Amino acid sequence: MACILNIETSTDVCSVAVSQDGACIFSKEDHGGPNHSVMLGLYVDEAMSFADSHAIPFDAVAVSSGPGSYTGLRIGVSMAKGLCFGRDLKLLSVPTLQLLAVPLLLGKVPELPLDSLPDDALLCPMIDARRMEVYAQIFDRSLREVRPVGADVVDADTYRSYLDSHDVYFFGNGAAKCMSVIDHPRAHFVRGVEPLAKYMLPLAEKRFLNGQYEDVAYFEPFYLKAFVAKTPKKLL
Repeated sequence: MACILNIETSTDVCSVAVSQDGACIFSKEDHGGPNHSVMLGLYVDEAMSFADSHAIPFDAVAVSSGPGSYTGLRIGVSMAKGLCFGRDLKLLSVPTLQLLAVPLLLGKVPELPLDSLPDDALLCPMIDARRMEVYAQIFDRSLREVRPVGADVVDADTYRSYLDSHDVYFFGNGAAKCMSVIDHPRAHFVRGVEPLAKYMLPLAEKRFLNGQYEDVAYFEPFYLKAFVAKTPKKLL
């Protein structure tokens, strides 16, 4: 097992956690943001001091890789890269939409106990992308991908093919604005689900054990790649 520093800055929330052997041993969160440029450095310094004072060596840094806030992701990834270069650590990336699903699957959402999810339920985490557009992905209860990440312009029919055959649970900061648009008896909206560093643990541990490391020099967050791909070359 490993000791991993987890960094999450994809939304207005800034959070840092330290995991050791699959357990969270340190966690800090700021929900008053976006204050990433101010709070992230403080939280990382506290996390490093905590680990050093307990003689716990870090093995890797995990960072939420998006989609999400362009500025937030760049701040988080820049911090993660700096730590990896400075301490010669492995870099792990955790997709933000997968991360959003973790608290539901761990039964950490009070209004949605794990045993209340139907066996064939689908999970649709959403990140706000302005207007009626969201970044969304669809998973089953085993976190297997049913539909890949898409930039969806949401209307009543966007997810109808899934809703006609499954209960679909929508959550994340993009879900609230869809409540009045997606009017289907099998659509469920779960409030208060945020991507937090303390929930990155199982995903980061799995990537570490599987040797799924990123190239520290060339890694970019999802949002940045998508932004570059959509921008005409003459504007770059």
